[in-house]
Amino acid sequence: MKKILASIGIGNATVDTVLPSETVRPGESVDAEVHITGGNAAQEVGAIRLELETRFLTEDGHREVDIDRFTIAEGLTIEPGQEETRSVTIDVPYETPVTVGNVSVWVETELDIDLAVDPEDKDYLDVRPTPRLQAVFDAMEELGFTIKSAECEADPYGRYTTGRRFVQEFEFRPTSGRFRGTLDEIELVARPGPDELVLFVEVDRRGGLLSELAETDESRVQTTITSTDVSRVRDELESLIGQYA
Repeated sequence: MKKILASIGIGNATVDTVLPSETVRPGESVDAEVHITGGNAAQEVGAIRLELETRFLTEDGHREVDIDRFTIAEGLTIEPGQEETRSVTIDVPYETPVTVGNVSVWVETELDIDLAVDPEDKDYLDVRPTPRLQAVFDAMEELGFTIKSAECEADPYGRYTTGRRFVQEFEFRPTSGRFRGTLDEIELVARPGPDELVLFVEVDRRGGLLSELAETDESRVQTTITSTDVSRVRDELESLIGQYA
């Protein structure tokens, strides 16, 4: 009876991942502990898996996606009441989105148990920008732009050459400074890496109805940010945006 109840999740084994901090940055490594506690009956665990996940917007709504996944252990038996701890190092990929706007990132841990409801644990993360991306944000603020929205969106045609199904897009509106009155918005998509940040910039000029319909009011350009110095990044972005304003 205990095995039957465990198969539908009653008296099942449980799993809990403990992170040293909820705050992470892309490119960092995080040491975590996975605590497994046996239920009321012995259970065969095919694998202990850990997935780093987010969701992105498609034409049909939001879809969850794995950013990365890890197998911690395979082929073990969890006895009734048994307590076991497994250590794991989570490498946070550079393409992990920043948790601003309507963006969430979480760690989901799962026990793969045959013929039973798989126990799960979900831990949300606070993903901060890399130093170069933070410099871009600060530079845009100094140029008079205010972030309007941040969303992970589908990139089905590989427009941003990130190699992934989605990108994170940041929309900025000019609220002061030299670009107020001439631009509607700036859209940024970042591709971070260990040594540089590739930045895709879409400049949306303020134009009439015909130019908006023909999309002649939009210009797309790509640049590479190597510095974390806000003044230098601000000057680079001001010069770049100024060419299309």
